[in-house]
Amino acid sequence: MAGIKSTMDLVMERAARMGVATPDEMRHEENLKKGMHCTAEFLNGTQPSLLALLEEQEPAQRAAIRKGMLASLLRNLFLPRDDDGTGRLGKAVQGIVELNRDSADISALCRELQTIASQYGQHRTQLYEQLKEQMRMQIEQMLMRKGMKADGMKIDPTMEPQFKDQWARLEMDLDRQYGQALEQFKAQLQEWTGA
Repeated sequence: MAGIKSTMDLVMERAARMGVATPDEMRHEENLKKGMHCTAEFLNGTQPSLLALLEEQEPAQRAAIRKGMLASLLRNLFLPRDDDGTGRLGKAVQGIVELNRDSADISALCRELQTIASQYGQHRTQLYEQLKEQMRMQIEQMLMRKGMKADGMKIDPTMEPQFKDQWARLEMDLDRQYGQALEQFKAQLQEWTGA
């Protein structure tokens, strides 16, 4: 926990840096923020192309704005748990590929990353359904031992505390496995893109 800085610590460090920052450093910081803002608009669907946004900027500012865009895109690479997350990941990958359109290696790495994210989603759904069926069968067996019939009863094993506990453990293990692969992809992309 000691390695995690609070928001106030970060604000204070930034304020200290701003007090000694040169005008060039301050402009660079503003351009990074501008790139991040452009990326937010792109990810939210209000801007169709990051490259077009970048090309609208002054040539002297483009490198810093691009770096801000890439940093923001890399932060949006995560293991998606729903369709919205999958869409956002897809947009982030699209932005990275667009900003590095001359690099076949980056395009290939992004395709691999999307494959891993897709496999994660499939694996997650499969594990969830397997656990759900396993718990449903256990509940039915318990009812039969008590002399009750499960026929016609609507059994929702996901409401059981035992299901929630087991699912939390399975999901944590799955996230750790796929998360390690994702972090490796992100590190490689960061290195190759210069973000």
